[in-house]
Amino acid sequence: MRAMSLPPDQMPPAKPKISPKECRRRDADRLVMIRLKMAIGRELDERGITTPAEIGAALGMPAAEATGLLTRKQWREGAVEQLEAAAARLGIQAPNQ
Repeated sequence: MRAMSLPPDQMPPAKPKISPKECRRRDADRLVMIRLKMAIGRELDERGITTPAEIGAALGMPAAEATGLLTRKQWREGAVEQLEAAAARLGIQAPNQ
């Protein structure tokens, strides 16, 4: 609401819109991320790995980062690569993309 009371020359810049191509790429990444998270979660469950500390150790990263990676809902640049590395570390195949 504060931006509405500012003079036009002091308005914050508009958030740039992403291109349709970038939107499709992000949608495809989201699907891959969901598949990887499910595969990693299944593997961790089968191994009895449940605590954040154990998950972090199994994925080779700090506990908070590992649990955040597996529970995050928002798309982030590089998340697919991190999940692929985690899957490889666990010795599981990345799901068909």
